[in-house]
Amino acid sequence: MKRDNFVFLISGVFFGVLVGWILGTQQAERAIPLTAAAPAAQGQAAGAPQPGAQAPAPPPVNEARVAELTKAANADAKNSAVRAELGNLYFDSERFDLAIPWYEAAFKLAPKDANLSTDLGVSYLYTDKPDQAIAQFEKSIAADPKHLKTWLNIGIAKAMVKGDPKGGEAAWQKVIELAPGSEEAKKAQQGIDAIKGGNHGKDGK
Repeated sequence: MKRDNFVFLISGVFFGVLVGWILGTQQAERAIPLTAAAPAAQGQAAGAPQPGAQAPAPPPVNEARVAELTKAANADAKNSAVRAELGNLYFDSERFDLAIPWYEAAFKLAPKDANLSTDLGVSYLYTDKPDQAIAQFEKSIAADPKHLKTWLNIGIAKAMVKGDPKGGEAAWQKVIELAPGSEEAKKAQQGIDAIKGGNHGKDGK
């Protein structure tokens, strides 16, 4: 699922802003270093788009860095960090289909890394695999039950993609319970308010 299709799957601008904010903060909070292209991606994702505005183009993939990291990955079959960074390169360029195999390989080596797991889940979500995304998010929660970005993403996957507003609300309520007053809690509350206002799905239920 391409970014525009995912963002505008739900009527109203709010959910597009929520998705962008989560992506931006996920990139900023990764446990492994980002490439030089990442700051630009963070700025694009974190900014609230104006109604009717076209989403900015993602940064191009740094092919030289890909080649360097691929060589390193081939030389060390147990290096999860280099595989995760390759996933990050493609994630930041919104090539989620190419990010997935690297994230999957990294996750096999580091199954307790909730940040990595959630990046993989988001990549599944953007490639129209919501069930795999939710299953991956559940693995993130198993590794870190208080991982706020995962709970926010579960809410998006359930309310926005699966048409399960109750499931989405429950996930966002968990964010509020875990971190009351936080920026994540504010976004979660906005999601709950949008659901109750009828802006959560194509059928309007």
